Amino acid sequence: MIRKINVIAAILLTLFLAGCSKSTPNTHGVYMLLDTSGTYTEEMNKASNILSFMLVKLGPGDSLAVARIDSGSFSEKDIIAKVTFDERPSVTNQQKRGFREKMDNFIKTLKGSSYTDITGGIIQAVQFLEETKSGKKTILIFSDMEEDLIKGQVRDFALELKGSEVIALNVTKLRSDQVDPRDYMKRLDAWRSRVEEGGGTFRVINDLERLERIFED
Repeated sequence: MIRKINVIAAILLTLFLAGCSKSTPNTHGVYMLLDTSGTYTEEMNKASNILSFMLVKLGPGDSLAVARIDSGSFSEKDIIAKVTFDERPSVTNQQKRGFREKMDNFIKTLKGSSYTDITGGIIQAVQFLEETKSGKKTILIFSDMEEDLIKGQVRDFALELKGSEVIALNVTKLRSDQVDPRDYMKRLDAWRSRVEEGGGTFRVINDLERLERIFED
């Protein structure tokens, strides 16, 4: 009788552990894309403040990466810094200080890009976030959302964004938007459609005093 109870207990434990292994991890992965073209090189202080906020909010087990949007952003070379924070708080604090230093050095030596491959940056972000196995995946895009590609680059294809949220931050208006404000809304609507067609969600946060909304479910 005791042997049967032990066998049943072992089976139940195995089923429980199997169920746990399939559960979604309670971690958050964030990939932040920085537009470094045109006047956005003058906006890096705002990007720095956003990063400071993220470093405060993210904790052990969470992942963070920051990359520039360049002429061909589908590349590891555009990643400024990336990290998955250690479960030990003391180590996590060291990682955050190191991340902050890398970001500060990048801003000091920043050279603007002539092109903005937003699509390539998103693809790179998706790959990074998939590798982290994070339960919540967020792609932050600090840009005017105007994609400007090198002649010959192909980016008009579907994106795979299932399970990811794309948040456009500090979306400044272009000169053409001042002439016809509808252009601004059309640009954002086009990105919204593209993200949602890829299985993701899309929203805009222009008020950087409300960054807490990034962590809303």
